[in-house]
Amino acid sequence: MWDPRFEADDEISGVHDSKVDHLNCSMSSSSHVYGYGCATFLFLIALLSSIAQSQGVIINSTSASSLPSSVRRDSTTAEGKQWAVLVAGSAGYENYRHQADVCHAYQILKKGGLKDENIIVFMYDDIAFHVDNPRPGIIINKPFGHDVYAGVPKDYTGDNCTVDNLFAVLLGNKSALTGGSGKVVDSGPNDNIFIYYADHGAPGLVGMPIGKDLYAKDLIQVLKKQQEANSYKSMVFYLEACESGSMFEGLLPSNWSIYAITAANGEESSYGIYCPGYYPAPPPEFLTCLGDVFSISWMEDSDLHDMSQETLQQQYEVVRRRTGYDYEDMSHVKQYGNMELSKELLSSYVGTNAANDNYATNNNIEEYPSMIPRVFDQREATLLHFWHKYQEAPDGSDKKVEAHRDLLRLHSHIRHVDRSLNHIASTLFGDANAANAMKHVRPSGQPLVDDWDCLKGLVEAYEKQCGGLSWYGKKYTRVIANMCNAGINVEQMIGASTRACSSRTTGSLQNELDK
Repeated sequence: MWDPRFEADDEISGVHDSKVDHLNCSMSSSSHVYGYGCATFLFLIALLSSIAQSQGVIINSTSASSLPSSVRRDSTTAEGKQWAVLVAGSAGYENYRHQADVCHAYQILKKGGLKDENIIVFMYDDIAFHVDNPRPGIIINKPFGHDVYAGVPKDYTGDNCTVDNLFAVLLGNKSALTGGSGKVVDSGPNDNIFIYYADHGAPGLVGMPIGKDLYAKDLIQVLKKQQEANSYKSMVFYLEACESGSMFEGLLPSNWSIYAITAANGEESSYGIYCPGYYPAPPPEFLTCLGDVFSISWMEDSDLHDMSQETLQQQYEVVRRRTGYDYEDMSHVKQYGNMELSKELLSSYVGTNAANDNYATNNNIEEYPSMIPRVFDQREATLLHFWHKYQEAPDGSDKKVEAHRDLLRLHSHIRHVDRSLNHIASTLFGDANAANAMKHVRPSGQPLVDDWDCLKGLVEAYEKQCGGLSWYGKKYTRVIANMCNAGINVEQMIGASTRACSSRTTGSLQNELDK
């Protein structure tokens, strides 16, 4: 249903008209890739409709059961150290939730007994004192939540928050660092490592605020070097991002001492939560989502429970259920790597808060709200911020004009990416074959692409001719990977991209979109 306010609003009528035009995308005989953008445009339209009433449903908590005494282990008696690397891969106030997630994770580790010298934090650090933050110097990760920003180490922030520095940290290579605190994972064969990463994702990659993206194959190669160097006893990797399963699918061996959990499989989005205007809503002054479903699920579980009595597998089951079944929209939390490690206690990686030692759960009592929470696709969550920023700006103000301009630029960018990729697909495969070639998904157990250098090369070729893909356009990396798997080379991509984008124009919002 159209919001009548939208129909009557002259300022943004241009967005309305272009969206109506875009709805025809799925009907066009040449819309092979174009349909990928329809859902996002429909969402942008839906932002203008009335907020639906949340449906009342009882949500029973799924908690870790008591462990048999035979598998209990006090992590404080273990020989090795516990290390943690926390990464927020985005920047911008619209991505508030990623840095809030990472700051919350730090507080859990700190309360769990890990030392600051063994916790390394990557985040752009631009939201705590951002002009849009209604509580300067404070970050919260849930409605009515406490400040999670206080005390967080500023190890790699701003221009130092890069893939190259992350690799140097993981490999313990101080000489390869460029800026930052200089802290690295200086682990040994008896040490455990916990890695938590929150960001926008895409098939085969996750982002970083500055510089190049983190591709799955490059991450696996770094993990392989760590494995071969015997630089740890075991490693646990939690990854919050859209299509996050593609970072490990067909790539992470089961015989390495690494266990990974992802917020989604390799084909679907992960979701933001605690978003403005929707239950459970943040305080009204916050015009951005406060957290991500997978992330707040494992962290709110860790906030409550005695981690010396809960295994990784038990937390996986809690998070899988809450992420996949407690919400109207859902993603499928996945496990990769060495499943034997899932039997180990969480306290071996994140420590445990002594205040939770006597926690007991009554499965007949709600631990979570009794209404269905509204969650948003990661890409939609970003759009939601810009819509609320426009809606809340005073009529006739400079803020209203600026927010309107930002919405139009976002809309223009999304149309440009959808149309250009559709044009390129038709050029390279022909109208008759483009649809099947572009929508193909490889069978489970196979990596996204055979030649990762080809994928990087084709993405670079597109971006040189057509502009950055941004957090929105990177969802097309599966399409580009399919081009590589079909034998398309860089020269062909350059030619097709040049024809598709010869008359393109870009707005000044592009630099922000690229983050």
